[in-house]
This record gives sequence, C-alpha cells and structure tokens, in this order.
Amino acid sequence: MFFSTLISKFTLVLLACAMFLCSAMPAMAQPSGTLTIYHAGSLTVPFKKMAEEFKAKYPKVDIVTKAGGSTKMARLISENGETADIMASADYVVIDKNLIPKFASWNVRFAANQIVLCYTAKSRMADKITPTNWYEILQEKDVVWGHSDPNLDPCGYRSVMVLQLAELFYDKPGLFDATMANRPIENVKPKAKELVALLKNGKMDYAFEYLSVAVQHGLKYVPLDKHINLSDIALNPFYKQAVVTVTGKTAGTTIDRIGKSITYGVTLLDKARNREAAEAFLAYLFDQEGGLKVLKDMGQPPFVPVKTPADMMGKLPESLRGLVEAAK
Repeated sequence: MFFSTLISKFTLVLLACAMFLCSAMPAMAQPSGTLTIYHAGSLTVPFKKMAEEFKAKYPKVDIVTKAGGSTKMARLISENGETADIMASADYVVIDKNLIPKFASWNVRFAANQIVLCYTAKSRMADKITPTNWYEILQEKDVVWGHSDPNLDPCGYRSVMVLQLAELFYDKPGLFDATMANRPIENVKPKAKELVALLKNGKMDYAFEYLSVAVQHGLKYVPLDKHINLSDIALNPFYKQAVVTVTGKTAGTTIDRIGKSITYGVTLLDKARNREAAEAFLAYLFDQEGGLKVLKDMGQPPFVPVKTPADMMGKLPESLRGLVEAAK
C-alpha cells in the first residue's frame, strides 16, 4: 500500500512537471509575413485560388502576386533587380535560361498545358471555323486575330510555333507567311489577359491561348491537333522543328526558342526574403490534394508527382525533397 501510494504521488509529480514544461514552451511558429510570388499570366486564376486556400491554412502570411509574361517576370528579377520569393513560369526553360544559376538553384516542373485557338459567339465566322479549317479562317481579310508578344510571353512564341508546325503537319507551303500576313503588329499584346479582354468585348475575333485560360475564362475554343498544340511530350522530335527567335538577356542579343511540349516550372529565388513561407507554399503547391488539385480542377493537367532533374534534387530544400521526383 505504501509503495502504491508513493508511485501514485510520483506519477502525479511527473504529470505536473510535464504540464508545466508544455505550458512554458512556445507554440511551434507558423510562417508569417509577406510572401511575394511572380508568375505567368496563365496562372493568375489558379494561383488566386491557391492563395486563398494557403491563407486559410497560414493566416499570418500575406501573399502578394505579380503576373505577366513569364520572360518579362524573370527579367524583372534578373535585369531590373526586383525581389520575389517564388517565380512560376509557363515555360520551365525561362527559369533555366534567365534565373539559373545566378538567381536560383533549381527548377521543378509541375504542370502541362496545350495551345488552343480561342473565340466567342461574336467572332467573325464563328459558325464556320473547325479544327481543320482554322488557319484558312485566320487568313480572311476581315478576321482580326492576335497573340501575345513572343519576346515577353512563352504563349507568344508558342503561338508562332503552332503556325510553323501547322505548315509542316498539313503540308501547306506558305501557310505560315499567309496567316501571319493577316496579323498586324498591333495585334501582338504584351499579356495574354489583354487578348481575353479583346475577345470578350468583340474587338478581336480569335487569339491563341492556353487551354486552361480558355476554360477559366469561359471562352469558346478550337482544339488543335496534338502534332501542333505542343501538348504531347512524345512528339517533341516533331515540335523541335519549330524555332522562334526572341530577344536575349541583354540588349542586342537573341535566343532561339525550340519547340517542345509545354511544361511549367517553379523555383525559390536564392535571395528570397521569406524562405519559410515560400517553402510552405511550395509544399502546398506540390501536394496532390493542394495546389495540384486546383490546377486539375481548372483545366490544367498537373504532374503527379512534380519533377526535377536528378542533378537538382540535392539543391532542393529538405522540406520539399519528399514531394519531388527525380526525372530527366
């Protein structure tokens, strides 16, 4: 009895000590502060949804986003000295060429897409356009069509690639030149969202966009053959026949963009000011039930799991390595 009572008292003392220590320890700190994300214009709608979901989970984090053509966004960091925590590009190659190795160390590929030709019920010849005659419609003199700027936006140079590939795939010599001749330079816009606005207000009949943008903005669209819509990684040998020359990193230089399947990339900038919040957001983005689900629900196929080249795996933050697959 004596020993039983002693043990009981000893247990109570241990319990009291444990409770005291728990109350004295600070709660595990959650990410806080401002998280700055630069991203492709085509990610505006899904990233807005992601920001809302992330904020619900981490209320102390304020997310600031800046959207535009991926190349332009990368150059704001690399050439203009602007600061961001995360950069998400509609073409992972933009990160490789503009940010690595001076501004970032790794690049994770997280989603695919495809090019479609968008229009509305108000578009000229909307009742006649089909997946087989679309390039003929774009050559009609009274038809107004456009695309985003290849020098600023991957969707821009991909739109030009579509026409190059269409000439090859349909074996129609002169298709590219004839179609482009009906697109005045003023129809080349810096941002994809400008094209969406022009389509909706009836000032433009057709514009090349990503499928996800068409779905998110409720636009009609002409689906293009997989040989020209840049959706199929197996067709990269065919896609690489398309080459678009764009402005380079410095004035007077150029870069050749080579056709390949559409792959989005994201990175954490080396000089990120809020690494803790950035890592937490990327962990959410790479989650099959988090950001990847948002993309899927909004018409953009995610990579599950997300991927990075094997030689970059060791450069990823430890908190993210388990969510990423090493790939070519």
